[in-house]
Amino acid sequence: MTYNTILSERQDDVQIITLNRPERMNAWTYEMADELARAINAANDDDDVGAMVLTGAGRGFCAGADVEAVFKAQSEGETLARSEDAMDWVGLVRRSKPIIAAINGAAIGLGLTKVLPLDYLVAGQSAKLSARFVKMGIVPELASSRFLFTRLGFGQASELMLSGRTVDAQEALSLGLVDSVVADADLLDAATTVARSMGENPREAVLMIKELITLNAAETDLHTVQKREGQALKRAYESPEHKEAIAAFLAKRTPDFKAARQQR
Repeated sequence: MTYNTILSERQDDVQIITLNRPERMNAWTYEMADELARAINAANDDDDVGAMVLTGAGRGFCAGADVEAVFKAQSEGETLARSEDAMDWVGLVRRSKPIIAAINGAAIGLGLTKVLPLDYLVAGQSAKLSARFVKMGIVPELASSRFLFTRLGFGQASELMLSGRTVDAQEALSLGLVDSVVADADLLDAATTVARSMGENPREAVLMIKELITLNAAETDLHTVQKREGQALKRAYESPEHKEAIAAFLAKRTPDFKAARQQR
């Protein structure tokens, strides 16, 4: 599969998806949105892929939406088409295999909100992050007003969104905006290690856990939370991967979850 604005290649069982407009600091366009959706769906359909890493080429992860290709066109009334999956980024990544962000350099505006629904955020030490929508006279999107509140709490989330200021990697880590910070040279390896640690687990259980996190994170009714967990647990008990985990444990061997899936 060929792309114009991204790269996608598999390293063992991890798919590395790279935003690839380095001359524009990987500024987001509608074409990029469609290509990201295609690459993620392709990885989801590939049984040899356990997880994904999303990163950027060159000096920055993503400098936000391309002002000329997106904002200017919209302000002039142009209709910019996107696929259904490209339009529902949050839904796409929450129902996908684990996706880890490897944030190199600037992650500004949409470059930040794109990664907030991912499963784990690793930042390089030179990363700069900002929810600077207010600076452009617009508001946060991609459910980021909730994700930022969930990660940071009311006061810190409000301050970042209402000031539009930029934070460096260490402050982002102290706030909880990212999950770990590593040397720039180690960024891709660190993100790949996290991705592999998630992707090597039973696929059906991984996807159900992601669904439970998505649905239950803001659920106030504990009965509903437990009901969803119980329904998922019933499905998990019946899965070939669960049975393989039991058999491997009793036989003191490494489980082969891929073979178990293929026996379905």
